[in-house]
Amino acid sequence: MRFIITAQPNPEKDPSEPQPGFDEALFKAYMRFNEEMHQAGVLVASEGLNPAAPGARIAVAKGKRYVVDGPFAESKELVGGFYLIDVPSLEEAIKWALRAPSGFGADDILEVRQLTGAGDLPPEILQLINEAAPNWSASAWQSR
Repeated sequence: MRFIITAQPNPEKDPSEPQPGFDEALFKAYMRFNEEMHQAGVLVASEGLNPAAPGARIAVAKGKRYVVDGPFAESKELVGGFYLIDVPSLEEAIKWALRAPSGFGADDILEVRQLTGAGDLPPEILQLINEAAPNWSASAWQSR
């Protein structure tokens, strides 16, 4: 099963509180954690999101998409990054999340969510996916 673990700041934290500066030892702890998950064969992807980079938030109204402010109006809405892991169960995903380092401020809260796999979908939906997107579906479901 695949899970996404998203990292975000604690919404109860005082936003005027100064953020910690770059800590080389802490950064290495994050990288060692990535390496440990990679060596264990569970890490599919891991990325931080750059809060200073331009982005956009796209909404929908009356069936049409449009750009709204963002990607994050307030720092409490910021997703700091994610881990995409492939493990046998939610319990295993939680165990990995509990081992994750913390300290950069954008990862005070980790949310663990299971991704939808082919086994989660009814056969008629899988058939529609295969008909509409045969090349994508062949690659999307093969490793799950």
